[in-house]
Amino acid sequence: MKEFTTHTGVVATMDRANVDTDQIIPKQFLKRIERTGFGQFLFFDWRFNDDGSPNRDFELNQPGLASASILVARRNFGSGSSREHAVWSLDDYGFRAVLAPSFADIFYSNSFKNGLLPVRLSEEQIEEIFQKAKTVGPGFELTINLDAQTVTDNDGLLFNFEIDEARKHKMLNGLDDIALTLQNEDKITAYEQANGL
Repeated sequence: MKEFTTHTGVVATMDRANVDTDQIIPKQFLKRIERTGFGQFLFFDWRFNDDGSPNRDFELNQPGLASASILVARRNFGSGSSREHAVWSLDDYGFRAVLAPSFADIFYSNSFKNGLLPVRLSEEQIEEIFQKAKTVGPGFELTINLDAQTVTDNDGLLFNFEIDEARKHKMLNGLDDIALTLQNEDKITAYEQANGL
């Protein structure tokens, strides 16, 4: 898993609440075995017209957002089915963080397990980011400092966010559940040897 310490990136705003995992990665693309290659199908039904051409009205297809790595959305992001592919597709597309007032619990947990940082901010703070992004236009950037638990821009914006310390430790050090367990490999080996395992 990639470490997340400080990230500065272009912001893509998605002015939608209750974005569910069926829209993040539609079911017809869940047949892949690997965890990679899902980015091309992210928000597929919204990003593309029926003839396969890009939907020019969709947020991520707007000029200047091809390199966006921070997604800002409304409440209850990642609702719906528990598919981990939703996080894989966001990560594979290039997003490092998603900011929203609230997340579906399973999506929130899956994000930490796969190195995508979900940041909860208040409705008012999210609205301020939306307004700044609209004023600045394409290329608006935010910096997320996980250690300091802050979201900033280069024009005085400063928001603090809360995060569970154990999840923060795993993200800062790029540790998934297996890597976290292996930090205790010496103790595990000693226990196995002492107990004839």
